[in-house]
Amino acid sequence: MPKMIEVEIDSVRVSLTNQQRIVILKQVDKERYLPIWIGLYEAEAITIALQDIQIARPQTHDLLKTLIQSLNGRLIQVEVSSLSDDVFYGNLVIEIDGKRKFVDCRPSDALALAVRMNAPILVAEDVMAQASIIPEEDISDQDAAELETRASAEIETGNLDIFDDFLKNIDLDDFRSDDEEDEP
Repeated sequence: MPKMIEVEIDSVRVSLTNQQRIVILKQVDKERYLPIWIGLYEAEAITIALQDIQIARPQTHDLLKTLIQSLNGRLIQVEVSSLSDDVFYGNLVIEIDGKRKFVDCRPSDALALAVRMNAPILVAEDVMAQASIIPEEDISDQDAAELETRASAEIETGNLDIFDDFLKNIDLDDFRSDDEEDEP
């Protein structure tokens, strides 16, 4: 059995380029994300469950939950088990009478059911290696913080050379508008 990594649903988003839905899974113990494109109806089903919205009639995923429970089953976990040709594959791991059954399904359906039944979500390590994203640290924020710290230290010590250098190298013509250049 492949090594599995626990994730949680970070968000359900809409692509700005084509209006498709994307579910973002976040690794539980790390800043590592797995985006999975999903259908409109599955995105709605996940969002309804995440926001605990009450609807008049049960949806398909509510039916599956009721079916599993009526058979004295328990959803042990859902899995994103593989990725092939840009298609994700998943499993429901259901325990009935002490026996585990693996039911092939789309990850989006597995996620909609996992949210309803509070089941853990696991992703195969090789799927994470192929398709996950680790965000880079925002260098501009880091640089700004370092500059602010340096400037504060310079002010506290009375060393204002940093500002003196700035003022010596400033060219006032850079701040004039085109209208001001025409005036005598």
